[in-house]
Amino acid sequence: MSNPTTPVLEPEVDVRPAQDLAKPWKTVVFNDPVNLMSYVSYVFQSYFGYSSEKAESLMLEVHEKGRSVVATGGREAMERDTQAMHEYGLWAACQPESGSV
Repeated sequence: MSNPTTPVLEPEVDVRPAQDLAKPWKTVVFNDPVNLMSYVSYVFQSYFGYSSEKAESLMLEVHEKGRSVVATGGREAMERDTQAMHEYGLWAACQPESGSV
């Protein structure tokens, strides 16, 4: 038999304004001492469907500047892309577009 005065606990929910969810995010790939430059280009072509020229350009930015924004979009999509980069063995992060890389 339940007690009608027992309070029901509600789960804590992170409520954010809709505009926060719509803000663009980015997937950033970082330089690492492990992967070959040709492999990084291959990943960008295979996963993102970039042309060899675009993939090469992004790979060189990773190599020379230490990082490159390889995709932008909604948070969930960028989290998926970041996870995919990890699965390929690349160092990557999902960050809000407004944050510094």
